[in-house]
Amino acid sequence: MKNLILIAIVTFLGFSAQAQTKKNKNLKYTTEVNGNCEQCKKRIEKAAFSVAGVKTANWDISSHKLTVILNEEKSSTSDLNKAVAKAGHDTKQVKATQEDYDNLHTCCKYERE
Repeated sequence: MKNLILIAIVTFLGFSAQAQTKKNKNLKYTTEVNGNCEQCKKRIEKAAFSVAGVKTANWDISSHKLTVILNEEKSSTSDLNKAVAKAGHDTKQVKATQEDYDNLHTCCKYERE
């Protein structure tokens, strides 16, 4: 009988822990991304869409804000920031390598901090 109660408690705790780690399928995430022009917009949005789980991506030229809807079960905001940085654009969280930045077109080179 004690074993049956112990099994029930462990099972209940297992389901409780699993329910707490549920990830958002429609996370709305906004971050600042450096860039200058329409060419940057296309590159940044393409990099965002290359991340699994990104449903929408829109980078606003004037505010430098990238807004995405992301399925956290497929990827994370960290994955998104790394992909954008790999395309040559600094985010608040991840800075592009000098090599990736140097590969940008002349008009796309923004002032780096």
